[in-house]
Amino acid sequence: MGERPQRNLALELVRATEAAAMVAARLGERGEREAAGLAAAQAMRLVLQTIDMDGTIVIGEGEKGETPVLFRGEIVGTGRPPAVDVAVDPIEGPPTKSLDRPNTLAMVALADRWSLWDPGPCRHLEVIAAKGPARDAIDLNRGPVENLRAIAAALNRSPQDMTVFVVDEPRHEALVQTLQAAGVYVRRSPGGFVLGAILAAMDGTGVDVLMGIARASEAVLAATAVKALGGALQARRAPQDDTERVRLEATLGPRLREILGVDDLVRSDDVFFAATGITDGALLRGVQFHRDSVVTDSIVMRARTGTVRYVRALHRLDKLMGFSQIDYTGEGRLPYR
Repeated sequence: MGERPQRNLALELVRATEAAAMVAARLGERGEREAAGLAAAQAMRLVLQTIDMDGTIVIGEGEKGETPVLFRGEIVGTGRPPAVDVAVDPIEGPPTKSLDRPNTLAMVALADRWSLWDPGPCRHLEVIAAKGPARDAIDLNRGPVENLRAIAAALNRSPQDMTVFVVDEPRHEALVQTLQAAGVYVRRSPGGFVLGAILAAMDGTGVDVLMGIARASEAVLAATAVKALGGALQARRAPQDDTERVRLEATLGPRLREILGVDDLVRSDDVFFAATGITDGALLRGVQFHRDSVVTDSIVMRARTGTVRYVRALHRLDKLMGFSQIDYTGEGRLPYR
């Protein structure tokens, strides 16, 4: 495998999430949401290319030809060791919607080469996440209420005292009704699936469990964060239309219903995760613009040490624009000279 990561790469990745978040938030503020996705991806890529790593995008913005940057299979970094898999999401969710809702993050994760799960033709996964002590209690072969009762028992809690984070989407309506009928409190969020997994895995957040259907890219990013936090997670392929179902059945056969644990999605302990808030949320504040500066809030994690850091950064625009190729003003301005 070559050189293993020795330095805390998450502290370098956060520069990439900060850049994407600042560009996305600026264009969102200006009402240019359609342009924000590509601009944020380009900003993230520029920073990733300066990091000493031999990175391959495993979870990206799409396939080669669908997007000009951060496509699956693209090489990022300086080419020096370590060799790593990289998962990116410059703006979680469609920018036209996510820049108008809370809990939107810019995220990057990486792990040893060949260790991040490749979704292949899979587009969606059913996911449940919780705190570490519930690792042996989760079983996706059971229903949501049965799972919640088992998790509550593992945490020495009553099911009625548990809070379940669910992204507020039509496909989750039956899940919400089932949980509420059992007397469970459901915390609906307009977005932020990865955030929900983080809150479920962390102590003291007011969230005990995440349940729902996620995009495969969200599920892998959630798994990297949950693994860094020592949490519990299970996932299973969940095709959402006939085309996806037929494709998966042809590719996988009976393996379509196999359950994937966090160690199946992330087969390494050398995992690094960084996220920056684009909009205000339950964990991080969004990007804050001032006259001559920008403030960002981020979280960085390293699985091997279990360290979680919060990074609040003040970015001076006159300094940044003096050398950066990224337009942080959103006005198409060249760097200051």
